[in-house]
Amino acid sequence: MLQKPRGTRDFLPDEMESRRTVEGRLRDVGRRWGYREVCTPEFEDLELFTMRSGEGIIEEMYVFEDKGGRRMALRPEITAAVIRMYINEAKVAPKPLRWCYFADCFRYERPQKGRYRQFWQFGVELIGADTAMADAEVIMLASEMLDATGVSYELNVGHLALMKNLLCELEPSAQRRVRAHLDKKDFGGLEETLAAMGKPDLADSLVSLVECRTLAEAFAIAGEVPGRVRIEQTLAALDAYGVKYSLNFGIARGLDYYTGMVFEGFASNLGAENQILGGGTYRLAHLFGGDDVASCGFAIGFDRVMVSLGDARTHQETIAGIVCTEEGRIRALEVARAFRSAGIRAEMDLMDRGLGAQLAHASRSSDFAVIIGRREVESGAVTLKNLKTGEQNTLDLPAAIAEVGAHGTR
Repeated sequence: MLQKPRGTRDFLPDEMESRRTVEGRLRDVGRRWGYREVCTPEFEDLELFTMRSGEGIIEEMYVFEDKGGRRMALRPEITAAVIRMYINEAKVAPKPLRWCYFADCFRYERPQKGRYRQFWQFGVELIGADTAMADAEVIMLASEMLDATGVSYELNVGHLALMKNLLCELEPSAQRRVRAHLDKKDFGGLEETLAAMGKPDLADSLVSLVECRTLAEAFAIAGEVPGRVRIEQTLAALDAYGVKYSLNFGIARGLDYYTGMVFEGFASNLGAENQILGGGTYRLAHLFGGDDVASCGFAIGFDRVMVSLGDARTHQETIAGIVCTEEGRIRALEVARAFRSAGIRAEMDLMDRGLGAQLAHASRSSDFAVIIGRREVESGAVTLKNLKTGEQNTLDLPAAIAEVGAHGTR
């Protein structure tokens, strides 16, 4: 028997309904902030991804050669593709551009809970605004989107200028080794590495920066930082909007990618793979032949959000099971259509079951049974049975629709 590819999943109807509901909440928040949806191809020229990250990333990607001999890759992330699209299609469009997307990505890595080879991201890119308010808007939007999903999370906000100030005297290769220690919170390894470089005091400063939680303390450790006023203005906007966050100036990942403000979100009930959001300010367009435009964005790990939500994901849709005798079948079709026209999910028997078997099936799959026999055909009414409480009443069709509809809004 053929199996699905390793690192992929099948989604049955209940899970798909939950995913679509949460996806819809994210889309609704984005719409209210003015972010419009875009879509890019699932595969791109391999160079789009290696140009920034180097050839080493190929080992983590699904790479293939097309029939024309071109090296292509299934997208491992979407930001690069969105910036490529901006350069191709919207470079002269009025700024700023507020774009969002929901799409699947592919990475060849060891599958585990919350980490898959095919995974989905909901992302946002704000292109062409280089201000404190632009930085703040994207973080505020990220917070509001996570709130809308119902996930319990912690949001960390930092700025790379402070760490860069402390590392500026190190060679790029040395900086990468130091950042690797900081990313893993390996302070022992950090001290050993910097001692070997002849800079033991730098370890104390970096550890202090990672552990500090106030802006004044961070500036005291890092010294005079370029863009201090913008950092202060951004955080002031977050405070004014009521965003709940913690300062974390030890965010070390993406130092070669992000240029200023950075932020990360972590689910409170996941294990090691608990990051559900990451973002910051960046400049990519010039690498792909475009202008040096300022951008800020984030991506939400949609699959990890769903894992975190678990069984408490969404309220399931109310279902009306249409149950009828042979003589009630034509009337049952009319009743089913009326329920569906009112936006209520209605299911009819397709297996030629008897009335008792239809009721038994409805009790396992529906919230209400709408019963139509000879008496109901003659009277024009329906018998409505609440399959959760056992309560049963004869009602006219509009009243029955209203009763089932009201149940779905409780």
